[in-house]
Amino acid sequence: MEKTLNIPNIQAAMEKAGLSQSRLAEKLDVSKEIVSKWLSGKKFPRPRMLLELALALELGIDKLVIKKPAANEPVIAFRKRAGTKTTPAHVEKAKEMGMLLEPLVPYLPFDQFLRPATLKDPRCDYDYIQTLVKQIRDDINISPNEVLDFQHLITRFKELQTVIIPVLWGEKSNHSNALHIYLPLTQTTWIYLNLDVHAHDFKFWMAHELGHVLAPDLRDDSGEDFADKFAAAILFPKTVAENAYKELITIRGQKKQIDVIKKYALKHTISLITVYRQINVYAHHYDLKVVDLEKVVYASNTNFNKRFYKISESIFDNTMPTPKKYIRKCKEVFKTPFFYALKQYIADAGKSVGYVQTILDTPLLDAKGIHAELS
Repeated sequence: MEKTLNIPNIQAAMEKAGLSQSRLAEKLDVSKEIVSKWLSGKKFPRPRMLLELALALELGIDKLVIKKPAANEPVIAFRKRAGTKTTPAHVEKAKEMGMLLEPLVPYLPFDQFLRPATLKDPRCDYDYIQTLVKQIRDDINISPNEVLDFQHLITRFKELQTVIIPVLWGEKSNHSNALHIYLPLTQTTWIYLNLDVHAHDFKFWMAHELGHVLAPDLRDDSGEDFADKFAAAILFPKTVAENAYKELITIRGQKKQIDVIKKYALKHTISLITVYRQINVYAHHYDLKVVDLEKVVYASNTNFNKRFYKISESIFDNTMPTPKKYIRKCKEVFKTPFFYALKQYIADAGKSVGYVQTILDTPLLDAKGIHAELS
């Protein structure tokens, strides 16, 4: 992370305090030349002087310093559990994992000279999103009314040369259910997916991550907004939302309306909330009366969630897998080249258990088993 001084904030604070460069230098007991170099961006204060400068100008460090990502620094995005926050420690840990992924790139079965096509001008407006998902569904050869299943998404990731890393992070032990890492130096994308979550959430997160892969230039809130809208639309497109809306408005009573929403959610393996929102996004776009189930749909979704299995339970037959079974099933189900690349790198570079533990963010005992299986 590169750091620079926030010159506009410093100049405003100096003006407010009536300090010239000379007066500020005297106050800090440094030369005027040093202050001049600070304010021209030629030099950055040492930690002690940075603190002295913050105190002299009555500025917090966050107002005094601008942190810029280094040119080839991993770009991180989390898909977090509700109510959890991403701390600087989480970000730094994810960046460390990203830097450790870089040596695996030569072992990936991807074209080293060409990267897959991404969207020219991704936007969040309704018509653009719907046109995009229709084109993708046409490419996959499924109609607007058909269910987009997990294998459709996995195949699309493979075509876009995205590396899926399935992990067993548990339900509560990790603050994120998906971790997206883009490595600018090699222009590769790596997506950690936590298998210890329920199917409807997992499917939405996969589609959300696909949105990020298609629109890599959109970052922060704009990237998250696009990925969310894309995920909801490709899983529950306009034609299905239209049919659901027409069915809902003919029914009286919230309980019966919720039952209709449940029917669609079960068929498409998505949450009641996604179905409900997409119905009203459709209604709003076409100036139709929205369906008001706000007070009951969230409570109903909590109970509905219990009906879904966890992905890990389905893949591993409701048992804790051995390292051998974990690797084999992940390769079979997700078509991921990750374990092949990891195996080759361990052999060529002589990497230890600690490398596996860090790169998978897994307990030491599990890392030992996976390392032994790959060695």
